[in-house]
Amino acid sequence: MAKKILIVGGGYAGFYTAWKLEKLLRAGEAEVTIVDPLPYMAYLPFLPEVAAGSIEPRHAVVSRRRHLNRTANIAGKVTGISHATKTATITPNSGEPFDFEYDEIVVTTGSVSRTFPIPGVADEAIGMKTIEEAVSVRDRMVDNFERAASLPAGSPERERLLTVTVVGGGFAGIETISELRSFATYLLRRYPEITFDETRFHLIEAMGRIMPEVSLETSLWVIKDQTRRGVNVHLDTQLSSAVDGKIELSTGETYESDLIVWTAGVMPRPFLRGTDLPIGPRGHVIALPTLQIATEDGEVIEGAWTAGDTSQVPDISPTPGPGGFCVPNAQHAVRQGKLLAKNIAASLRGEGVREYNHKNAGAVAGLGLNTGVFQSGKFAMKGYFAWLAHRFYHGLAIPTWERKWRVFGGWVGHFFLGRDTVNLPELEQPRAIFEEFASRPKPAE
Repeated sequence: MAKKILIVGGGYAGFYTAWKLEKLLRAGEAEVTIVDPLPYMAYLPFLPEVAAGSIEPRHAVVSRRRHLNRTANIAGKVTGISHATKTATITPNSGEPFDFEYDEIVVTTGSVSRTFPIPGVADEAIGMKTIEEAVSVRDRMVDNFERAASLPAGSPERERLLTVTVVGGGFAGIETISELRSFATYLLRRYPEITFDETRFHLIEAMGRIMPEVSLETSLWVIKDQTRRGVNVHLDTQLSSAVDGKIELSTGETYESDLIVWTAGVMPRPFLRGTDLPIGPRGHVIALPTLQIATEDGEVIEGAWTAGDTSQVPDISPTPGPGGFCVPNAQHAVRQGKLLAKNIAASLRGEGVREYNHKNAGAVAGLGLNTGVFQSGKFAMKGYFAWLAHRFYHGLAIPTWERKWRVFGGWVGHFFLGRDTVNLPELEQPRAIFEEFASRPKPAE
């Protein structure tokens, strides 16, 4: 009988596991099913460029049904796992929940934004973890410029619309604030009513430095570069309140901001704590370097695997991450997904499994159009060539050649034509105009 493999989550690790399993498994050896509420895998390193109008949103996602030809797709969420009975509860996007029996389970549910109970954040802020959030940020930026252009210069509402706040000084936060600042500078060409000095960008970081993945010298260069471009960097500063868009900082500074982007950390999906899988102190699924799920004592849970942001995988490389575990980033998720597929195939055939031991490829970040940073060991590259390295690395890293061609084609088009600044403000309510003028039956007499 063919083994049933259930992959929970279709992000980086889940997609790559299924993609590689299709190439490794023999006919009739196993049936692979992947469960995710969305029909695509989003390439998260592109989200800041999507928010800045440098990449078309659909080019930053990979359709699973197009590229996973021998994997069954279920549109829904796994809302319960009982590994003792090897049963998962699946709640489809449409319809009633049902139980799914499996032989092997792969937990790759990824992560979500980790927030703190700061007043106003849940009501006013937006994350930068999904393609939908990135698109919304882009549309909000353009719409705010459109609205501000018709308001009197110096008015409080105009100042609020032209003020952007990003919370979190890691890679996601730095790339987001840099790309949005670059985008705003580009938009000024189309809005002569607005001056550069009217646009205000604030980066709030609770620690005393930004971008811990790079050297202190490189991080200081980034601050200097972004300050020169019009970004106010607040170090050793916490967000105290964002109620109604009024920003209050731990330093006592206050101002109003219409667009607040939260990038201050991620966490595994909370539902995992309700399963019978072993969970670490921060909510991650405990794993061995072989990507097998295990107890705290290192006892292997047979038929259970994990990878990516949701997992607590020991980092056995010469330069381990914080706490001795692999950090939650795309580089690890992709590499772990590829190895996970090999280990599952080997396990089904009674062969040995390999440990995940990676060589750090360095860190690269885009800081807006034509500038970036690259760090590998003590070697650092800054400016235009680092930006080219960022684009080539991620352009080649997005899975499938079909997506690579679309991304590179879009960049070439933008080089000659510039960014597309058209906004579709009614996209979230497409039926509004139809409903306004639609004829309705007369009420009964």
